Amino acid sequence: MRAVLQRVTRAAVRVDGEVVGQIDRPGLLALVGVTHGDAGAQAEVVARKIAELRILDDESSVLDAAAPVLVVSQFTLYGATRKGRRPSWSAAAPGPVAEPLVAEVVERLRAAGVEVATGRFGAHMEIEMVADGPVTVLVESEPAAGAGA
Repeated sequence: MRAVLQRVTRAAVRVDGEVVGQIDRPGLLALVGVTHGDAGAQAEVVARKIAELRILDDESSVLDAAAPVLVVSQFTLYGATRKGRRPSWSAAAPGPVAEPLVAEVVERLRAAGVEVATGRFGAHMEIEMVADGPVTVLVESEPAAGAGA
């Protein structure tokens, strides 16, 4: 599982012109991708990193600062671009596998007391954000035992 964390002063996601998720104060935009073999253990690691990484102002974490997080599913984080001009998406987990794991990341964050807004899984989304810093960090969990990704 991968997540690209962008420190933001605000962020919003729209589907068909309707705002479906937004944060209106400093926090993180978390783009989350799932690969084959990912499971609850990977969701736990990624949620913990999102909540505890000290990448906000004054080296604080989301938990330290009571900062919000906007979580958006992003299968393209597993795009392979080494060959040719078209990315391959074969390393991205299919929707029925990925959706519950992205939801698990969200639920683990909420269980830790984090305010979480979300995009809409599988929808064409427009994401608007104001980058802060900019600070962008890639988080990756260890692959599940026996996973081929």
